[in-house]
Amino acid sequence: MNIFNLLPRLLLTVVLVVFALTGKSQSFFEPSDTLNKKRFTKALVFTGTTYTAFSVGLYNIWYRQYEQESFHLFNDWGEWRHMDKIGHVHTAYLQGVLCYKGARWTGLGKKPAIITGTICGMLFQSTIEVMDGFSSKWGFSIPDMAANVSGVGIFALQQSLWDEQRIGIKVSSVPISYSTEPIISRDGLGTTSLKTRTGSLFGHNYFERYLKDYNAQVYWLSFNVHSFLPENNRWPQWLNLAVGYGAQNMFGGYANNWTSDGHEYTADLAKYPRYSQLFVGPDIDLTRIRTRSPFLRSVLSVLNVFKVPGPAVEFNTRGQVVFHILR
Repeated sequence: MNIFNLLPRLLLTVVLVVFALTGKSQSFFEPSDTLNKKRFTKALVFTGTTYTAFSVGLYNIWYRQYEQESFHLFNDWGEWRHMDKIGHVHTAYLQGVLCYKGARWTGLGKKPAIITGTICGMLFQSTIEVMDGFSSKWGFSIPDMAANVSGVGIFALQQSLWDEQRIGIKVSSVPISYSTEPIISRDGLGTTSLKTRTGSLFGHNYFERYLKDYNAQVYWLSFNVHSFLPENNRWPQWLNLAVGYGAQNMFGGYANNWTSDGHEYTADLAKYPRYSQLFVGPDIDLTRIRTRSPFLRSVLSVLNVFKVPGPAVEFNTRGQVVFHILR
């Protein structure tokens, strides 16, 4: 699990928010009808600078602290009950969508913009995978690349078929309070807790937990029902039906065993069984809320990467059906 897999998504989101908050005129937010050379040049310079800074910074801040070796593969299929793979799909999809919108903003036509979104959607993630490939701690993950391709493919296919994103990929995260009950090491000489373990895995503050805690995250396919129905139907354009996937009680990539300070620990599977969850509930497509303000449309477009909290029904692999007021 590598937090830098999430940085491209965060970077693009922050950039759009900054644009939304600092634009001097509402015309700034309107896509150009024809190719605007000034906008295109600015976008090209910004993208190149951002990519270069990201790549150099990522290598120096993260990868230099680990030993390097020749390029090699790394099979991490099945880690975290596939939550990390779905995270790759989400990130690549989001990059494709945002870069497509950026390309349309410059005045590029639909097909060139789709190609631009697809290339940009793969660029950041592929760079990370290549760096992983030379790191002794990881390796080039074919499953990760397949997930990246799936993400941009979902974007490109919808944009080509429907000229819109009828099925959005979103994320939500509900903080979890982990137990402080002592866990004794196998040799009886060490003590830890799930709170300590998850702190080392997922971080301690809300921001870190939102990004890294797979137990708290749910990834959603948000279907815009109105767009699939016949014209002039009465289903609200903004009301979506979302299907989400999550997993619980994961304190290691494949199993709840870990080593800390020379001691081996195991979380009691009877108390903390690893299991998967399927959620079904309503969502709101913020991009379909009608507003005359290009500024507000830009803000809503950024916020639409997150599922709007609402009621949901959970079906899990433990055979349970659970109702959530907010998920």
